[in-house]
Amino acid sequence: MNIVTRFAPSPTGYLHLGHAFSAWSAWRRADVFRLRLEDIDATRCRAEFAAGIVEDLRWLGLAWDGEIRTQSAHLPEFQAALEVLRGRGLLYPCFCTRAEIARAQAAPHGAEAVYPGTCRHLSGAAREERMNAGAAYALRLDMAAALRQAGALRFFEEGKGWIEARPLPFGDVVLARKDTPSSYHLCVVHDDALQGISHVIRGEDLFEATHVHVLLQRLLGLPTPVYAHHRLLRDAQGRRLAKRDFAATLRAMRAAGVQPRAILRQFEEGGAA
Repeated sequence: MNIVTRFAPSPTGYLHLGHAFSAWSAWRRADVFRLRLEDIDATRCRAEFAAGIVEDLRWLGLAWDGEIRTQSAHLPEFQAALEVLRGRGLLYPCFCTRAEIARAQAAPHGAEAVYPGTCRHLSGAAREERMNAGAAYALRLDMAAALRQAGALRFFEEGKGWIEARPLPFGDVVLARKDTPSSYHLCVVHDDALQGISHVIRGEDLFEATHVHVLLQRLLGLPTPVYAHHRLLRDAQGRRLAKRDFAATLRAMRAAGVQPRAILRQFEEGGAA
């Protein structure tokens, strides 16, 4: 069986060393390596960052197979997936603002804050009235109902074996918003299936999100790939490299004369920890 992997960054900034390690981790395992730009969030994604991702990967020598999948060009496909869930009675509109749920317990990385279910029990008439009045809302997954339909769930994590999927702690996750027509959770499971991804190789910070992804795969009738969550690169203070902390970008390293082979050799030797 061919191993099909992918690198799927969001073009919200230029790539740093942590991104390069994730791309290399997926690329080195692959018989087929896909590149996907997860640019659904139009408020943060920018064309120059998308172009920079392509430029940086080419500089590193990490070639991909086939065309680049750009999510913003396929919004109707994600809407169709939402309609499948709506048809199963699993979606409901939530009119709470982020500020109103700010005190809710934080969920694992990649998930919404755990939602207390305020809008879950609104009547159909109350929902329709607010929507007709133009109130902003998000579409949430009724987690309890979804789990009743899905039944027992599990996924295979390399190095750990079979793991029981437990998405309940995530609560009623958001699957779409007015300003973001589909969530990361929905888009990633849709596109992994569409692109035939057999092995999802990504950072360990996304391990917990896998529990939600396995649930959506079951609900949408999509295959569950093998998962492998790799270590995260950290700075001298032990913090994981992140855009928000202004981690050194690959383009800055290139301008400083760093050679791509030196970066890849460091990965191969287990460095850049």
